[in-house]
Amino acid sequence: MSDLVLYSVADDGILTLTINRPDKLNALSHDLLTALGEAFERAKDDEAVKAVVLTGAGTKSFVAGADIGQFSDLDAESGQHFAERGQRVFDQIAQLPKAVVAAVNGYALGGGCELAMACHLRVASEKAIFGQPEVGLGIIPGYGGTQRLPRLVGLGVATELVLTGARIGADRAYQIGLVNQVVPHDETLAAATKMAQSIAAQAPVAVRLTLEALRHSDRPLADGQEAEAKLFGQACATDDVREGATAFLEKRRPAWSGR
Repeated sequence: MSDLVLYSVADDGILTLTINRPDKLNALSHDLLTALGEAFERAKDDEAVKAVVLTGAGTKSFVAGADIGQFSDLDAESGQHFAERGQRVFDQIAQLPKAVVAAVNGYALGGGCELAMACHLRVASEKAIFGQPEVGLGIIPGYGGTQRLPRLVGLGVATELVLTGARIGADRAYQIGLVNQVVPHDETLAAATKMAQSIAAQAPVAVRLTLEALRHSDRPLADGQEAEAKLFGQACATDDVREGATAFLEKRRPAWSGR
């Protein structure tokens, strides 16, 4: 595997993926996107992985955006392909059947903000900076920013951020619902890991089915509830639901089988 994305699984099943271009503020290059996609494909099939924490190397940046030098050579066709490629990788993350927690330890701008939004949950350093500054470069967000941001913070706030290209700090990001938690800078990775551990302690099939159900939340209510009921039925057919009920009655921790 490329050293652009470091892959480390702890004994508790928490996979830490570290984007490793600190000299470039972890900016997204073509090769880095490839490595990121490969890492998440590996995580999907890795039975040792129960949850994922995604962070950036160094103390300044989660991901500062894409390599700006790539944009000047793009035309309409190649630009569309450029955006679609990044969207495919980020969709891998959003659709992973294991929870992904972003540990945003600094700049999360442009593609970096879009990457954080593709994760299921976000823990931010008090020093983190978020933004979609693409309009200032003559382009628009291309890795899902115009779609995921409104779903997280609402259309009005998303429109303001995307059209002005404004940068916001961690406290503002928390206020608008862009991040789930803000912590002291040197506690970012530990806090994200703790959140991932709390998810990894739950029934694995239930976590997977919950993530799948949540992906229907932007559909009409009736459609979403139909999907939820079907997935609820699948959960009821597992060994884990019986173990969960038995453990609750016996006042002990459940021993999940993942079946």
